[in-house]
Amino acid sequence: MDEATGQAREGRSKRAALKAAVFLTFIIAAVYLMRFTPVKDFLNSETLGRLMDRAGMWAPFFYVLLYAVGVCLFLPGTLLTGLGAAIFGPYWGFVYVWTGAMLGASAAFIIGRTLGRDFAASLIGDRLKKYDEAIGRNGFATVLYLRLVYFPFTPMNFGMGLTKVRFWDYFFGTGLGIIVGTFIFTFFIGTVKEVWASGNWGELISFKVFFSITLFIFSFFIPIIIRRGRPW
Repeated sequence: MDEATGQAREGRSKRAALKAAVFLTFIIAAVYLMRFTPVKDFLNSETLGRLMDRAGMWAPFFYVLLYAVGVCLFLPGTLLTGLGAAIFGPYWGFVYVWTGAMLGASAAFIIGRTLGRDFAASLIGDRLKKYDEAIGRNGFATVLYLRLVYFPFTPMNFGMGLTKVRFWDYFFGTGLGIIVGTFIFTFFIGTVKEVWASGNWGELISFKVFFSITLFIFSFFIPIIIRRGRPW
């Protein structure tokens, strides 16, 4: 290996390490911001609900944007999902939650891929390289499976960016994998909120409410069913 090649490789290694440092700093700063600063005091359903009310007709746009940014900053997805279902109802709530989750998941993946992939690849030895390549070849199936078994959402978004998975395999695997869980949760929360807001407590024994409760309970068994049914 000549001197020019060695210098080029050293330059790439330094750039990869620098980007990895920026990536790590971003993760630490996001977690610190959401957990240990006054910002966390505003991250509750009442405050965010009032914010959406003031947004008026622009509420869906701001909600989707809030969800996407929240995903990248490790804001709890259950809070944002529940808020969307409560404000927009079980059906439009599902649309806005899914859209915001997809935008946030895509942005987090791109951040991980841009800042961390080169450094992660340089650390992979021969033993782990074959797994990385296997994930790259089976990206869609891998992502779909992990989404269906409710692998932690935000860590997976960034983590997949560090692997060899292609973006579109990740995108479609995520989009399909979160549909069921997202719909079940938003349908349940949105339905209960509608009954609560109407004040008609007789609707608590309606088919719609029982159906939403059944779906919600069933959602906890989805990971078990998927794991038992996988062929490997």
